[in-house]
Amino acid sequence: MTQSAPLLKQIEARALDGYLVVSAQAGDRIAYERLARRWDRRLTAHAWRLTGDMDLARDVAQSAWIEIARGLAGLRDEAAFPAWVYRIVTRRCAKAIGRRQQDRVLAHALASDAAADPADTPPADTVAPRLAAAVRSLPASQRAAVGLFYFEELSLVETAAALDVPVGTVKTRLMHARRTLRAVLEGESHA
Repeated sequence: MTQSAPLLKQIEARALDGYLVVSAQAGDRIAYERLARRWDRRLTAHAWRLTGDMDLARDVAQSAWIEIARGLAGLRDEAAFPAWVYRIVTRRCAKAIGRRQQDRVLAHALASDAAADPADTPPADTVAPRLAAAVRSLPASQRAAVGLFYFEELSLVETAAALDVPVGTVKTRLMHARRTLRAVLEGESHA
């Protein structure tokens, strides 16, 4: 019975999200605001996993909400909302990272490149601190796959849609991430 409680909670959360999406599509501003409150932290966390920079993650998530508001009426399947919004954030992160890289190249050409700011701390996760630190050490693509699949509990198909990559790529990223995490965590336990 205890194993079914998390599943039931997830089903209820998805049903509520579906209801809020349909209501927001019908013009219910309160439903849209509630949907935004429910999802903003998750989208910011996803952006952080991709960028490694909390300020940039907040900016990306905020700008994503503009695109979400404009495109919500065109979303045909409310159950696709999670993958759809994560994909929007993923694309915006890629653009932001590209702009940031261009800015760095330009700054380097103009003057010596200043030391990069240390990465901000991630949003509080419910995982153990050692695991959270190990996840933070993963490459962004693996960190994003792990976050969506394990922390946000998206399916492989939803994770692939959110990251705009094939399912096989998600499986590969998760395999490499698990291997790295296992090595890091086992190495720490022997130290």
